[in-house]
Amino acid sequence: MTATTRKNPGLNVDWHPGSLPAGTGIVPRTSVVADGNAAKGTLYTPADLKPRDTTVVVLMHPRVDFSRHYLIPALIEAGHAVFVQQARDAGNDLRLVHEQTLLDLAAGLEWLNGAGFRRTVGLGNSGGGGLLTYYVQQSLRAPQDRIARTPAGRPSGLGDTVLPELDALAYIAPHPGQGTLLGRCIDPSVTDEDDAFSVDSSLDPFGEQNGYRPAPESSAYTPEFVERYRAAQRERIARIDEKARAYVAEALSARKAIKSGGGAAEDRRRAGTARLITVWRTDADLRAMDQNLDKSDRGYGSVYGAKPETTNYGIVGFGRLTTPDAWLSTWSALSSNATIEKAGPEMVLPSLLVTYTADNCVFPSDFEGIVQAIGSSDKQVAGIAADHYGNPVQGGTRDGAVTLLDPWLRELG
Repeated sequence: MTATTRKNPGLNVDWHPGSLPAGTGIVPRTSVVADGNAAKGTLYTPADLKPRDTTVVVLMHPRVDFSRHYLIPALIEAGHAVFVQQARDAGNDLRLVHEQTLLDLAAGLEWLNGAGFRRTVGLGNSGGGGLLTYYVQQSLRAPQDRIARTPAGRPSGLGDTVLPELDALAYIAPHPGQGTLLGRCIDPSVTDEDDAFSVDSSLDPFGEQNGYRPAPESSAYTPEFVERYRAAQRERIARIDEKARAYVAEALSARKAIKSGGGAAEDRRRAGTARLITVWRTDADLRAMDQNLDKSDRGYGSVYGAKPETTNYGIVGFGRLTTPDAWLSTWSALSSNATIEKAGPEMVLPSLLVTYTADNCVFPSDFEGIVQAIGSSDKQVAGIAADHYGNPVQGGTRDGAVTLLDPWLRELG
């Protein structure tokens, strides 16, 4: 089966509150987080709500506002409440530290639990999969066993915070975590991190000598090239990690100098100013161009568009501009804790895992790895012929996942 031309409306959808099922309640909520941040959320409730008889589905993404997620109307129509927690840095890769995002979710869940719903079930869509898996891992640990410091070395606050537990977790088109995702689409042919156009031709994913072919013809990379390419991706990430840690150490040294009373004006500047890391070219997963790698129903191209050669050199892409703290916590495939590979074995809640078979972001081996990594003994796995945003490739509606979610939620007991 070949995917139809993909539309890219993003993870939100073009509905407005007036198009929700009649009688839907909308309750905005701002919770105070343990570290003083204000965490904004929205609770959608079906008509004639009886919390003790109602499941509330919890949506959150680390970098996208899910308050108009495309599954919300159908979930409400099916009789479920939906709570959407917004991350403090949604839409801002610059400062996205996953450990802080967990604190935001905890604050929203603490308020939600007070409403007395029958059960609270997480829904990890796309990057929400890695985030919620990380949250479950930490919430099920004793406070003293939680991750105490972010990858940049700052206190996480997780051990000092109440992390309300979820009852179950559903995954819809989950990817393995922001860092793992970036690690597979970062362009390793960059030879100079300060030059967006520097290229090692032997690693150029868009070099015809390496097997590249523009759409509609599938590229054909050799196994040897794929192996070298993936090793070079890890090496580039390690180099950026090294730079990020050097920046962190520089700022820490300046703060120590100030505390000791011997800090100069330069120390004050360095202590109060965060270095920024620009990561050029992050839309170059070989599977976007070579449809024989990780075969699926997808069309040519990446989640950002049908011409990766263009988008890779553009301003879009994952983790393009970050602080050292955000890079290490979120975007590094080597340093981030927020990956399903790391957190998944401790995700032992009942789980439903749904893949979209025409996905240009999550490929078959990615999804299979996620299924294997999840530690739950109660796993249901299914697939839907749709792209990453739920757009069906053979008719049907965009909210088709609810036909799987609704009965699974009801079977939880």
